[in-house]
Amino acid sequence: MPTNATAAVLGAGALGAAMAERLGETSHEVRLWNRTAEKAQAVAVKAIGVTAVTLVGEAVSGASVVITVLRDGDAVAQVMSKAITELDQGAIWVQASTVGPQSARALADLAHEHGVAYLDAPVSGSTAPARSGKLVWLVAGDGDALDRARPVLDDLASSVLHVGTGVEGSSLKLAINAWMTASTVAMSDVLALCDALGINHDIFVDALEAGPLAMPYALQKLRLMDDHSYEPGFAVQLALKDIDLASASVLPSPLLQAVRDRLERTIAAGHGNDDLAAVDYPRAAAGRSS
Repeated sequence: MPTNATAAVLGAGALGAAMAERLGETSHEVRLWNRTAEKAQAVAVKAIGVTAVTLVGEAVSGASVVITVLRDGDAVAQVMSKAITELDQGAIWVQASTVGPQSARALADLAHEHGVAYLDAPVSGSTAPARSGKLVWLVAGDGDALDRARPVLDDLASSVLHVGTGVEGSSLKLAINAWMTASTVAMSDVLALCDALGINHDIFVDALEAGPLAMPYALQKLRLMDDHSYEPGFAVQLALKDIDLASASVLPSPLLQAVRDRLERTIAAGHGNDDLAAVDYPRAAAGRSS
């Protein structure tokens, strides 16, 4: 596959838009499709090398790599069941949506039925890493298909991990997102503890960074929480979707249930579209009223 491949990105949400912009800037020809055409057009008008298309068949026809970045498994199945017959022979379907292993298997079966090379390939990372080419791909599937997709994947990533030959990527993504979400909730609660004990947050961070306990992601969320800055990177409602997928895959987990309850309360308070850092909203509200 040439280094400047033609790529179709199906889904112009925050992550799909960031992927499309990055690929356009790294000399790929990008066709961006979204159910709401205006969303794709808004991205394309300011992006280098990105063309918004209104028909999904037009997006995938002639593309070497087709990346699906949609909300859930049902959305991916609905879109690709129509588009898959339009893929060129030799095209690689990179399924990057977080759908869980059950849906990933069904999508892999759909690809197999139509003779399409399929990679189960969610990512670790959100919009900012996608925009700067720092995503981590969690790829399961045929090694030859992965090699052929690499000119596109490499330009979006700091690392491409080949984790299996089935749907191990989707399973791993659920575990990573459960850890990420639980750690964010934990950080909010520990900040409340710091406040109750009169511990300055900068001193708390200094103590963590002086030893092995600092977690860069959690410290990033700490800064967002202290700034009351909830501009979406990974929205609360998407975190809830992924926790539900994880919960459906394991025996009952008191931790996941507690995290889920916190996410539901955050959504009920009007923060469903905000960044995951918004789980800290009660502490922020208490600070404003004090």
